Amino acid sequence: MELPDFMKYKDKFTKMEFVEKIQRIAKRSGVKLVYAALILYYTLESDRVSVKDKAIIIGALGYLISPMDIVPDAIPIAGLSDDIAVLIYVLKKIWGQVSEDVKEKAKNKLKAWFDEEEILPADHLFEEDPVQDPV
Repeated sequence: MELPDFMKYKDKFTKMEFVEKIQRIAKRSGVKLVYAALILYYTLESDRVSVKDKAIIIGALGYLISPMDIVPDAIPIAGLSDDIAVLIYVLKKIWGQVSEDVKEKAKNKLKAWFDEEEILPADHLFEEDPVQDPV
């Protein structure tokens, strides 16, 4: 599958829309998508990340919150597969620049939205089966 030019979505990213969208899809999408999105979101605040990489992150997060997807979000499970693919692609690209503080901040937010057992798959972010069945 070829990824879209998600940089065209960078203008759709706003902090408020990101928070609203991520809260709506948290349980439905699974912890991996939410954790990846939160890490990218918190990485935007880091001065260790280049402006170029921040632009790519904003494009990916803009794609996540955009209603125009390759696979519509309304399709159960599969509807979020393109979103997680974009997030994981960008996250792998910048992973070496992600601080432990960012990972901890993202995990703390997960603890507010998920039960302890639901958080466990976040430790295996880059493994197959990126979109879990809804709980």
